Amino acid sequence: MQKVITEITPLTEQDSFYMFDHLKEAYDYPLHKHEELELTFMENCTGVRRVVGDSIEICQRFDLALIGSNLEHAWEQLPGQKLVDVTEGRKVREYFVQFSPDLLGEQFLSKSQMATLRRLLENAKRGVAFGLPVIMRIYSKLDQLSHEEPGFPRVLKLMDILYQLSIEQDYHLLASTSFTAVKTAPDSRRIRKVENFINEHFKEEIRLHTVADLAGMTPTAFSRFFKIRTGRTLSDYIIDIRLGYAARQLVDTTTSVVEICYQSGFNNVSNFNRIFKKHKGCSPTDFRNAYHRNRIMV
Repeated sequence: MQKVITEITPLTEQDSFYMFDHLKEAYDYPLHKHEELELTFMENCTGVRRVVGDSIEICQRFDLALIGSNLEHAWEQLPGQKLVDVTEGRKVREYFVQFSPDLLGEQFLSKSQMATLRRLLENAKRGVAFGLPVIMRIYSKLDQLSHEEPGFPRVLKLMDILYQLSIEQDYHLLASTSFTAVKTAPDSRRIRKVENFINEHFKEEIRLHTVADLAGMTPTAFSRFFKIRTGRTLSDYIIDIRLGYAARQLVDTTTSVVEICYQSGFNNVSNFNRIFKKHKGCSPTDFRNAYHRNRIMV
């Protein structure tokens, strides 16, 4: 089984961040992870597949993502695929900024004025992909960062970019919480109690009345309450937890798909395959192969 490469980046303890901006014609770097956070911008990447944790999505011409520490990621050129923009004479632009998880410092981030940045970096643990309108607003700032004079002015420019991203609403999270082992911190004691119960018992059958009793509510009232506080139905939340666990097992083990199905709390293989494909865009077997087959990646 192919292992995910752990990259040793050029960033040293004396550096605030490392930036790389270049043009290329193919995707030739394997699935990898590293300690540093990474803000990655791709241009002319239409049809390329972005892999971040257990998230697999097809890119459009522009792609911008913030990847957290030690989160597996790659941009995959599918076998036999020719990049349209390259054939038209436009190369792929790869631009990334890597910085240490403690760049801003825990005490600094704890200040009330840093709330949006704190949330952005917390979200990065699962990977964040930004919409095209955000990319268009950030585009010129990325160019300015490349041409900014080295030193403190360049650090300020990066802070400006991170702040702008932190106040944007057009984004979505990529990897699931159970795949990345990221623990959420809901502001509701009842929701926190229910989520802890589900995280401990998702491999078993979980009934609505059981979790409603935990919250001290009727099933109907709890269903409304949970949807309002989390944005998801209880059923969707449980499925997400189970799928994240299943995806991690597909990546990290050689356990059969059938065994993983039942270990993840699903009681029917056909149903598991159908739900997995609906949420991940491919079958469990194809998902495993996307991680472990020989392929061209950046």
